[in-house]
Amino acid sequence: MNDVESTKALISRWIRPEIQALSAYHVPPSAGLIKLDAMENPYTWPEELIEAWLVNLRTTAVNRYPDPAGSELVARIRDVMRIPAGQGIMLGNGSDELIQVLAMSVAEEGRCIMAPEPGFVMYQMIARFTGMDYLGVPLRAEDFSLDIEAMLSAIEARQPALVFLAYPNNPTGNLWNRQEIERIVQASSGLVVIDEAYSPFASDSFMQDLGRYPNLLVMRTFSKLGLAGLRLGYLCGDEALLVQFDKIRLPYNINTLTQVTADFALSHIEVFEQQAAQIRASRSALVEGLRALPFTRVFPSEANFVLVRTQAGQAGRIHQGLLEQGILIKNLSAAGGLLQDCLRLTVGTEEENARLLSALTSLA
Repeated sequence: MNDVESTKALISRWIRPEIQALSAYHVPPSAGLIKLDAMENPYTWPEELIEAWLVNLRTTAVNRYPDPAGSELVARIRDVMRIPAGQGIMLGNGSDELIQVLAMSVAEEGRCIMAPEPGFVMYQMIARFTGMDYLGVPLRAEDFSLDIEAMLSAIEARQPALVFLAYPNNPTGNLWNRQEIERIVQASSGLVVIDEAYSPFASDSFMQDLGRYPNLLVMRTFSKLGLAGLRLGYLCGDEALLVQFDKIRLPYNINTLTQVTADFALSHIEVFEQQAAQIRASRSALVEGLRALPFTRVFPSEANFVLVRTQAGQAGRIHQGLLEQGILIKNLSAAGGLLQDCLRLTVGTEEENARLLSALTSLA
């Protein structure tokens, strides 16, 4: 048996079949391109803020392990993000780690994770990682709203251990009906996680509802705020629940430089709030420009991206045409189903948005 055959035999014998069947999360190369595919804040820090940050870093002891609980950063988050009194906070290496910790905490044969579809791909992937079933409940085709009766029926039938509700939703960008979400929380015997990754751009939040329902958790990330390179997320909810999740969280999961940088950034939150306000204004202008183009639908968004539907069979051509003009967006059409013929466009700077609209006009 040669080396290739030996490796295949090892994989076949020892790697779980459901892992073998998965595809790794793909990140396309973006060097030299206008990057409008990953919902990042397009703005860097002001120069004076960078200089003050570097002063902080010079006095940071990286020869020691980080604070395992991130106590100073947690206190800063509690204050700046106005976390309700009595609610706990747990830090994660991005939201992805928090989703994984939640899944590992409840994973047991026959249990399932449930989320509306289309939704954030990591809910399904992490369900598979942890050996759980995944139940995706389709959104309404006409506007990506919740099919509340289908959701409630699925909850009654399957009793999911975890329900994830992205608010606003990725990749559709819309905020679902608040009263319907409350019905889902009330109907669920398991945990309901409101994923507020795009909260800086949205008009509503469930953060202040924590404490009203014992099974409600709210998860956020620093990535969309403008700190994607830090890989930092946080989960808020009943302290007794978070104590259980914390048993699974790996020690020292948030490194010292991330803790110091995030704490420093939050002490200057007004800079990032101004950037978010600029992105919201740019989003409105981008939507107006997109509606002047021959798309079959430009969907409303409360995130930092806009979903559009092209004419049948044109998503691939437009995506490739933009690449040839140096612009990278997300082609969702390959996912099929409700995302057939859909493209997702991150809101960039005013110059980037202008170049995007000009390129799309040339491809119309």
